[in-house]
Parts: sequence; C-alpha cells; structure tokens
Amino acid sequence: MSLDLGALVERVAPILVFLVSITLVAEICDLSGLFDVAAHRAARLARGRVAVLWLLVVVLAVACTILLSLDTTAVLLTPVAITVARQVGAPPLPFAMTTLWLANTASLLLPVSNLTNLLALHPFRDLQVDTFGYIRLMAPPAAAAIVATVAVLWLLHRRELTGGYTTPPPEEPHDLVLTRIAGVVCLLLAPAFVLGVQPALASLPAAAILLAATYWRAPELLRRISLPWLTVVGVCVLFLVVDAALEWGLKGWLQTVVGEGHSLQSLLRVSGIGALSANGINNLPAYLALEPTATDSSARLAALLVGVNAGPIITMWGSVATLLWAQRCRSAGLKVDARRIAGAGALCAVTVVVAATVTLAATAS
Repeated sequence: MSLDLGALVERVAPILVFLVSITLVAEICDLSGLFDVAAHRAARLARGRVAVLWLLVVVLAVACTILLSLDTTAVLLTPVAITVARQVGAPPLPFAMTTLWLANTASLLLPVSNLTNLLALHPFRDLQVDTFGYIRLMAPPAAAAIVATVAVLWLLHRRELTGGYTTPPPEEPHDLVLTRIAGVVCLLLAPAFVLGVQPALASLPAAAILLAATYWRAPELLRRISLPWLTVVGVCVLFLVVDAALEWGLKGWLQTVVGEGHSLQSLLRVSGIGALSANGINNLPAYLALEPTATDSSARLAALLVGVNAGPIITMWGSVATLLWAQRCRSAGLKVDARRIAGAGALCAVTVVVAATVTLAATAS
C-alpha cells in the first residue's frame, strides 16, 4: 500500500491527540455548566423575544463549532438549546435544527472545526498553504455557508420564532469558579488556533488545566467524562481501508468522475460529489477517498471541504455529529422525523454548498 505505517502514524497521531484532548475540554466545559450558563444568559439578554433568543443561539452554535468542533455543538449545545427553548415556551425543533445544521455548515473556518479540516492540513502544506493561508482561503466560503444556513433556517421556521416570553428561566446551580476557568480556557484557545499553534499542542495544555481545575473544585465530575476511544480506533481503520481501496483502483475511477480544472463548474463538481458522497457513506471516508482527486490545487481541496463539511445534513449518517445529535434529541424527548430532516436538509445543503462554492470560486486566488 502507498501509505506505510510510519506515514500513517505521522499524519494521524497529532489529529487523534487533538480529538481526545479537545473532547476532554468540551466535556469539562459542559460539566462545569459553561453552555448552560451561556444559554440562560442569552435568554435574559433576549428580553423576552424568541427571535432574538434564537439569533443568540445561532451565535453560540457558530462559536462553539468553530472553536470546539462540530461534535461539541451537536452533543453538548443541542440539549441545552432544547431545554432553554422549552423553558421559555418556544418550539424546540427550530433550536435543535439550528445546532444540527450549524454544527456541520459552520465547520469550515478553522482547522480545528472539523476532523476533515485537520486531515486536509497535510495536503494543504504540500501546496504551500499554512494555517494563515488556510484561514484566508476558507473565510469567505465559511461566512457564506453560515449566512446561507441562517437564511434557510429563518425561511423555514420564521413563524415558529415569532412571539415572546415573560420570565427567562433560572440557571442551574454551578460552581462559578470552575465555569469561569472553563470560559477563560476557551477564550485563550481561540487566538492559539488562529495563530497557527499546532492544534494538539494547544488543546493538550487546555485539557490539563481543566482537569486540574475540575479535580480541585469538583472531582466527582471526573467520573462523568466520556472520551471518544471508538472514534480513535475507527479513524485508524478508515485510513487503512480507504488507502487499500485507492490502491486497488478506486483512485483512478474517482479521478474520472470528479474531473479536473479550477473553473466554477469544476469546483461545483468537486463540492457536489463531496456532498453526495458524504451523505451516502459519511463525510470522513468520503473525504479520505476523494482527497487524492483534489490535491492539485488549494481551491479544489477547499471545494472538497465545502462539500464534505457543509453537505452531509440530509442523511442521518452523513456525519458523526448528525448521529450524535439525533441521539441527544431522543434523550431530550424531542421526536425527530428522518424524512422531514432529509427534505429540509436537502434544501439547506444545496443552498449552502452552492453559495459557499460560488464564493470560493470568486475569492480564491
């Protein structure tokens, strides 16, 4: 196979270290009450207007996705958003759909926002694109994806988001010292990621600080932390399986299907096939399989990320975040109709992928 064990370890190890450490950061942020406090303060800040509360949840979902990854938004922010919506008497489904779609579509801006972005750093470096270059390249399509998502959400749910409420719900009791430490750590992670510090080197100290703070303030919470060991094993297996498939003929066939070129039509072809593949088999194997067809230019590689990041919101297995979101909705007692999700998701996916790709084609140098 073309990818030997040494190359596999060199490429995957930092990503897996980041995955475990950022999950630890996100879990402690959740257990400390950071998301709960933020959502309930948003309910007070909205001053009884449901639409304003929803917009504040949009801001929270975007920030959470960009800084702590899409899985964090899907797993940890979703139940908080559902609970706060019910407490103020607003329909919970628009808030749940907001966290689901933005968990995927808002995951383009930083390398840490999505595992596929971290995987793409390797071929981007081969194309002489560093972290700053990645952010400059992805910022316009990322902004277009977020704006398009919010527009579709508002179009579909504007009637449900009218009205108001009188009394914002009280926050759950939390250790405010631990909550503030978690908030400060998240704020410090943001410039570290933007400045190009290797994600694993930034997230590991953050996780260590939060572990120490939790042990100091609330050691009983440590037993409730869940780490993604199955995902770690799955990523390693996927690398081996996809690389073997590429060697056995998949690469040549995909190159024919995806085509070549850097025109708008070519980029739409790349992002569209990425979105279709992600909805069909999940975004991570879709990216790994399609990556060799897009490594000849940064624009094509960015278009692939647009497709596999923003596109998999139609099927329930399109991304791990969607699967986790559905489980959280069931746990919260919110009925999820897969056919309704697919119909609305198709509208959003097409709108967002096209908008982001067109923006990419207009701004990529």
